[in-house]
Amino acid sequence: MVDSPVIGVLAVQGDVREHLAALAACGVDARPVRRPAELKAVDAIVLPGGESTTIDKLTRIFELREPLQERLRAGMPAYGSCAGMILLADKIVDAAPGQLTLGGIDMTVRRNAFGRQVESFEEDLHFSGLDGDPVRAVFIRAPWVEQLGDDVEVLARVEAGPAEGRVVAVRQGNVVATSFHPEITGDHRVHALFVDVVRESLGGG
Repeated sequence: MVDSPVIGVLAVQGDVREHLAALAACGVDARPVRRPAELKAVDAIVLPGGESTTIDKLTRIFELREPLQERLRAGMPAYGSCAGMILLADKIVDAAPGQLTLGGIDMTVRRNAFGRQVESFEEDLHFSGLDGDPVRAVFIRAPWVEQLGDDVEVLARVEAGPAEGRVVAVRQGNVVATSFHPEITGDHRVHALFVDVVRESLGGG
């Protein structure tokens, strides 16, 4: 199990297939997770981009919210992109009425911080812990991090434009989050970093 961890992708809404493909390209067993029994069978979870309020509602409908929170509190590794970052935040600025998060990272994020879908953009970012060229980051109605706890490591910031300096990638322990979508670029280095996090958590680092 350590050599080939089983990583689930929360499959209630969002870009699930892209994350499954990226994880498979990293050489791990990647599975969709829609039910509590499927969550029990994985070593780690990816929370995909999509619509954070919809994913929040659907995790409750599929009776996944409490099991996910329990696993996260018990130290299960997790990675969230875009909406997934919002779900992993302990607090949200401008949350929709009744919107909840799963928590896992001591941070406050702002939903749709960069604007509407028409204001989506791409930028090259230097990403801590990744070798080679900068990461091509695709931002689509993306959040950013407004406040960070002392134990949260900043992995990447916006490097140009009006949002220069905004935090867009973080790690706290076994939990990683990006406000952008590495699953749609063909560059699997962020996923490979998360796979390394999972292996380390299982004692295979």
